[in-house]
Amino acid sequence: MESNHLNIQTIRTTLLALLVLTVQQTFANDLYIDPAGAQGRLVIVGGGMIPTAAQGQFVAWAGGRGAKILVVTTASEDAGTDQQDRFSKPWDDFDINSVLIVHAESREEASSKSFLKSLQEATGVWFVGGSQQRIIDRYVGTSFEEELYQLLQRGGVVGGTSAGAVVQSHLAIVGGSRRPQLDTGFDLLPGAVIDQHFTERDRLARLQNTMRKHASKVGLGIDKDTALLVDRRFMKVVGAGAVTAVLPRARKGQQEIVKYPADSLIDLISLRRMVRDRQFPVFPPVKVSEPIVEKGTLMIVGGGRMPLQLVKEFVAAAGGKDAHIVVLPTSMPDPLPEDYGKRMFEAGGAKNITVLRQRERTAVESEEMLEALKTADGVWFGGGRQWRFVDAYEHTKAYPLIHEVLAKGGIIGGSSAGASIQGDYLARANPLGNREIMAPGYEKGFGFLPGSAIDQHFKQRNRFKDMTSLVDKYPQLLGIGIDEGTALVVRGRIGVVKGDGAVHFYDRRRTVMEGEKDYVTIESGRSFDLVDRRAVEAAAGKQE
Repeated sequence: MESNHLNIQTIRTTLLALLVLTVQQTFANDLYIDPAGAQGRLVIVGGGMIPTAAQGQFVAWAGGRGAKILVVTTASEDAGTDQQDRFSKPWDDFDINSVLIVHAESREEASSKSFLKSLQEATGVWFVGGSQQRIIDRYVGTSFEEELYQLLQRGGVVGGTSAGAVVQSHLAIVGGSRRPQLDTGFDLLPGAVIDQHFTERDRLARLQNTMRKHASKVGLGIDKDTALLVDRRFMKVVGAGAVTAVLPRARKGQQEIVKYPADSLIDLISLRRMVRDRQFPVFPPVKVSEPIVEKGTLMIVGGGRMPLQLVKEFVAAAGGKDAHIVVLPTSMPDPLPEDYGKRMFEAGGAKNITVLRQRERTAVESEEMLEALKTADGVWFGGGRQWRFVDAYEHTKAYPLIHEVLAKGGIIGGSSAGASIQGDYLARANPLGNREIMAPGYEKGFGFLPGSAIDQHFKQRNRFKDMTSLVDKYPQLLGIGIDEGTALVVRGRIGVVKGDGAVHFYDRRRTVMEGEKDYVTIESGRSFDLVDRRAVEAAAGKQE
């Protein structure tokens, strides 16, 4: 009986463990956001006049003079009548190949070969305004929809105004004044819900109510005479009005409303990440972990020249000439160099170097890449833009394997973007540019050095005030600014400064007196206790 009881208990424990792993895997999958953005290029107009810039961009994306534009009139009451020809007039001022007016009388016609032929030859499709329900009823779920995605895949553009704007999101608002009536539209702009005539018809409450029931999406309200130009993940507002983003209620807080006036640039993926992260506790937490590297070594380099002695030290910390070193160049734009970092580590004595250029999730989770990370003794993050590291590895099977390198006593290093990614808070990760040190949606680093925020090219680009603003907002963090050609090498709680310049530490635990520097500068050859936040004696000399 006792044996049976133990067996049952073992089975229960095993099942519980499997359930937890399954839930964690499902949760991780839910957290992953494809950084590609929209399936292609879109022009989304909030009704009224089509802004000149929007129409011109639509034609340019459709191929300019070689454009073949299909104007779908189904939303209009004039569809299928002699009056529908008026919808070709807005395109008369453009010297383009052809403009064809189309309308399917039935779903069967929308899937017919004869109707689809013109769509297969088109370079741009435009949906006119009217009733979004008519567009949905006629085309969603038909072969027409499939061909619409194919058009985007081959480099074409889809646009529309009013009703033709709403149907571009999978969740489509088809009616209602304050309480929205919803249906299924085209899935052209992932993770978003679109509304139009936004300010003019006072539709904020309607969009807010939509977000209350669909908290995984961002609401985008587009004003009349205004357009949102979408190129995959990057978006621009043009026209007379604005685009209003409604973010769902935070875990502890209210909905957030952000207004983007004309000429604003918006990153769709940042918005989607902001929405996702609102379901979790506030980051960074009020109390952060101490900046201690429990096992292994970190080499955090401020960009610029990489002294050979630092490369040799990295190789030695990884285990010597036969150690397996993995280089990740994925913070750079495509095309990625095949041998990035290889010569540098060969000069440092390494013989076993693997450059992993995979950045799409399926490739990142390939057996080849995962096996390389499992056997890595050292991992090097290259320079570029740190948000690309996040896009490539966060919430993938590769992410914990990188952390495991440290846990096994190996070394993780990186320069420039590869320095910032090592912090708990990710400094300077705005996909739209690197001027802002704080970028909502991209604020979580990989946390190899807990409780820290790391910036680079520090003295050379005069980034002192930027770090001041960051630690003023998040005084719980240890701010670290690293000069070019300089490394902070961390073992345990001690960071040793090596190389050409200095490292600057911002500690808001101490009172900053007016007129004094709000940071401490530690020159090459000196050490810093990251927990006590004070200089300590060290025997390390300046590296040449």
